[in-house]
Amino acid sequence: MARILITSGPTRQYLDPVRYLSNASSGRMGCALAEAALGAGHEVCVVSGPVEVAYPRQAEVVPVVSTEEMLEQCLERFPECDGLIAVAAPCDYRPEKISPHKLSKTGDVLSLRLVETPDVVALLGAIRQRQWMVAFALETEDQRFRAMQKLERKNCDLIVLNGPGAMCAVETSVEVIDRQGDTLAHLEGTKPDVARGLLDLISARLIGR
Repeated sequence: MARILITSGPTRQYLDPVRYLSNASSGRMGCALAEAALGAGHEVCVVSGPVEVAYPRQAEVVPVVSTEEMLEQCLERFPECDGLIAVAAPCDYRPEKISPHKLSKTGDVLSLRLVETPDVVALLGAIRQRQWMVAFALETEDQRFRAMQKLERKNCDLIVLNGPGAMCAVETSVEVIDRQGDTLAHLEGTKPDVARGLLDLISARLIGR
């Protein structure tokens, strides 16, 4: 059986001590994937941003807040794992400067200068050796083209394409694409159902190859 690293949930990039940039990722898909992997007999480590879902007790859960923290924990644990399922939605930007105090209203326009955060999956893809990698791509336009770009840039084996309707939803619909651009499966239904279908596909094509 495999030891699987799963990234899950959103990350937060703080503007000041109380406000932050983030997204609506709930962690439900990451939780469903952890349950499916454990149900198939695998070991699971979940590196998760702030969520309200309860991950399975049998999984090792590493809580993080920022994208930088998620990267740090993944870099530490990835070499000991057989594969990665990256379903987290890390915040892609952070403020260039973080205010040490709460930003107060002044009546003027507030301008924020944002810089990119590290690409967690791409940096793991750059150091992968024997591991397999599966990433999720949430796109709103040119979906398949952008998903394939991500698959290549991040050095993944499979990309799971979905849309913004998946965020914080009970059900989802995904397309699983390989490095040749072939669609291996269309999966839809509740997130636990889709997670089990995805684990079956990963088991058949990647685990124990």
